[in-house]
Amino acid sequence: MEPSLYICATPIGNLEDITLRVLKTLNEVDLIAAEDTRNTLRLLNHFDIKTSMTSYHEFNKFDKAYELVDKMKSGTKIALVTDAGTPAISDPGEVIVRLALEAGLTVTSLPGACAAVTALSMSGQKTRRFAFEAFLPPDKKERAEILETLKKEYRTTIIYEAPHHLKATLNELLKNLGDRSLTICREISKIHEEVRLTTLSEAIEYYSQNEPRGEFVLCLAGADKEADKQAEKESWEKLSIEEHMELYLGQGMDKKDAMKQVAKDRMVSKREIYNALIK
Repeated sequence: MEPSLYICATPIGNLEDITLRVLKTLNEVDLIAAEDTRNTLRLLNHFDIKTSMTSYHEFNKFDKAYELVDKMKSGTKIALVTDAGTPAISDPGEVIVRLALEAGLTVTSLPGACAAVTALSMSGQKTRRFAFEAFLPPDKKERAEILETLKKEYRTTIIYEAPHHLKATLNELLKNLGDRSLTICREISKIHEEVRLTTLSEAIEYYSQNEPRGEFVLCLAGADKEADKQAEKESWEKLSIEEHMELYLGQGMDKKDAMKQVAKDRMVSKREIYNALIK
């Protein structure tokens, strides 16, 4: 069964990063759904592609998605592109993809550029596990909740940021998370590409003297798990075993589970905790 929706990754900078398969698909589909038709037109003109376009973006992503799904049900083949990179990744394309799948249509993704993975690959940070936050939300309450979760996030975290918000975001991260290793990737795959391995405090100092320019991807080291474990251990050592038990009993645990957790915290056997409580 031929796909109805083709998710087409486009270059995030250098136009040569586009794949031959994407070029072929953009030429052969019936319609291209583009986040910004003016931006995509420059790409199409560069490769002499004449396929018709329609606008699909954040502000029409629901109504237009239903309209495009109806077209696909009638046999129209549609390519989905974003301004740069892979559609549906921190992008309104996630809506049309979901609706297309729910409608029983065939969806396929054509691999290509993605700023998050590209930045991570050259960051020098740990890459086996990572968390993608994209742009931190502007809503203060939601932003504070995310920053709170990042305090105990042990994976490398990827954050997008615009130049005019960069300094404020760096200060927020330092205030909430403490000083951490950070790789700043700027203008990825463009003429002025820059990769800076630094720390939050050093980055704040640097950009206090150098105005941020271009688009940024921040690869932030995760929290120090061993340091957190040591801090927890030291805090538990200040408690008596009875107080430690009350901590978990107060959270609704039964006595058996509380005893098991106390033993785990203190890295001793449950029998030792039991004997101490009996005494």
